[in-house]
Amino acid sequence: MPLTQTQRTIVEKARALSGGEQGVALTDGMCSYLLAVIVRDLNHTAQFPEIPADFPQFFDALPAKDRTIDQLNFLNLFERLLAINGDADTYFACLAALHKGRLKYEKILETQPIPTIEQVGPRGLLQYGQLSASGLVGLLFWRKWFYDIDNRAAQETGYVFEPIIAAAIGGAPASAARSPIKRHSNRQKGRQADCIRERRAYEFKMRVTIAASGQGRWREELEFPVDCRDSDFTPVLIVLDATPNPKLAALRAAFEAQNGEVYAGAEAWAHLEEAAGPTMALFLERYIRQPLQSLLANNALPLPNFTAEMGETSISLTIGNETLVIDRTQPEAAPEAEDPIPDDAADALPGV
Repeated sequence: MPLTQTQRTIVEKARALSGGEQGVALTDGMCSYLLAVIVRDLNHTAQFPEIPADFPQFFDALPAKDRTIDQLNFLNLFERLLAINGDADTYFACLAALHKGRLKYEKILETQPIPTIEQVGPRGLLQYGQLSASGLVGLLFWRKWFYDIDNRAAQETGYVFEPIIAAAIGGAPASAARSPIKRHSNRQKGRQADCIRERRAYEFKMRVTIAASGQGRWREELEFPVDCRDSDFTPVLIVLDATPNPKLAALRAAFEAQNGEVYAGAEAWAHLEEAAGPTMALFLERYIRQPLQSLLANNALPLPNFTAEMGETSISLTIGNETLVIDRTQPEAAPEAEDPIPDDAADALPGV
């Protein structure tokens, strides 16, 4: 059976170059690799004898850009897989989005510029004299580079994490501009939602911690269920880690006060798996839950020994007895602008 227009759109989105100067696209060889992963995940290898048996697992040390299986007719394989499992198109869409996110971050690590003294020099006043000038400059440069790549990781994760979960359960994220959830304080303004599914509006959280963001942001979180109820949607809170604390209790109470639903820990995963159905529940288990549970189960304290080394064409990061080598042979992007001065900077200066 030929692909539907929706299924062709899924394929073209995977192949298409993502936005930004560091955008990535998937080749047919990469798409074939992802399809082979899905065939193995769904136990359909017997129906696809042309797929080699020795291709790498999705999560292993091989660079994302090297995961490719060439000399296969991807579209033909995709059509055959869909004839066996109708949910394989969503599985492919979600796995492709995750793979493109990993590809892009790999590229970010390769090309993120080393900072300049103009960007970080004034920060040295806070520690000047504690190290030699050359040692302090080295510390400032490394520190800023790690800060930059961590910020990019947070940004890129936001483009992948919630949309993948939303798609897996048959919903879609809604930006503020397009959201059916309107603010009760101003009905002309929309409210961003991690997922809209039927008449439910979801808020996904990895964990709710005591160290929440500022009061304005916390007030926004407490008002989300009110906005949902006023817009005739049921607010649903999903917290993947149920570690108890007062903030989680307060957020639960806010959702329940609006006749909302709250699922935390095992209940959250059970709800997502039920909403996803058997095929996409397998995806959530293998590519979201298992990796996160593995990370949560490992306490990094005390911190392992860490060494960073820069060569002419690479950066080597050694954590404990493991080493990550980042290729730096690609041209670097233009340096970013300096960080803006905080609005409240003058508050710390007497007499200003």
